[in-house]
Amino acid sequence: MGKLIQYKDNNRRKVFRQYVHITGLRLNKFIEFDFAIGDPMLYVELILPIDQFQEFCSKNNVIFLNAEQVKAVDYDRQKWRYGLPGGDEDS
Repeated sequence: MGKLIQYKDNNRRKVFRQYVHITGLRLNKFIEFDFAIGDPMLYVELILPIDQFQEFCSKNNVIFLNAEQVKAVDYDRQKWRYGLPGGDEDS
């Protein structure tokens, strides 16, 4: 992780892989998720209605993070938030 992953499409353009990590479901209508391009550690938090989320994923040919990748992203998030992975503000 942390390394930009790219490939070339049929037109020989550089294309970065796009990642999704589903983080929640709101009101049984909306999907909350993290979206990353190239590096799963660098992401934006988004929310879309379920049908638009499915279309978004299809159009962007996303890769869903596996359990190991999610763990690495969460570890990094904790490190940035609290200074130490797994730490909290009080320690």
